Amino acid sequence: MEPLASVQEALGRADHEEVLRLTDAILAERPGDDAAHELRARSLLAVGRVEEAERHAADAVRLDPDEIRYRELMAEVLSAGGAHRDAAAEYARLARNDPRQQAWILAEAGQRLDADQAGRAAEAARRAVRLNPADGEAQLALARALLGTGDAAGAVQAATAAAELRPGDPRVRETLADARWLSGRDAAAFAEFRSLAFEVRGVDRDRVLAKARSLYGQHASWAGRVVLAVPGLFRLALERGWIAVR
Repeated sequence: MEPLASVQEALGRADHEEVLRLTDAILAERPGDDAAHELRARSLLAVGRVEEAERHAADAVRLDPDEIRYRELMAEVLSAGGAHRDAAAEYARLARNDPRQQAWILAEAGQRLDADQAGRAAEAARRAVRLNPADGEAQLALARALLGTGDAAGAVQAATAAAELRPGDPRVRETLADARWLSGRDAAAFAEFRSLAFEVRGVDRDRVLAKARSLYGQHASWAGRVVLAVPGLFRLALERGWIAVR
């Protein structure tokens, strides 16, 4: 079997130790092997060695700057390392070269939002929506970006469109609740947070519960503030429907 084929096989079965061993040998003999740099970067990224992955991804791009796969990899590595602006720039470059590739436009929007560039995220999301208005992910990306800019009406409109396209999707339901909260429709937002809090799990539940607490706290009476002061009591009251926002 060819050396690179052996590396790809090892990567496919997530044997990262073997990938690193094999690419060490290949690059010692052929430092300019862009594919070996790529495969090594993917393995390093998978095991969390992001700085090393970025170095090898950059080598792959330098050796073959026209290879789209290497550009995508570079964007993934930059995102994993928290360099969201740089990752967004990579996705934007890819999208400029092929404006019909909606996935790159949405990836740019997501990275812009993570980089606290809500306005530029909205611009990218709008391009995705224009490309395919019936795409729920594009409408969701636009709603999230508009939330970041404070455009309540636009966020409600985009989130409503996303909900029609992706009914029941918890991400869409949470975003629509956020948009309603921003637009002053607190009762509807709280009802959705309450419903979601006992459907999702893990960090998603923690996040939704935190939103429900914050929203309820804006309306709570003295008795409600007592409930808020005891997290377990608040969760029980929320689950049993003892509390609401009017």
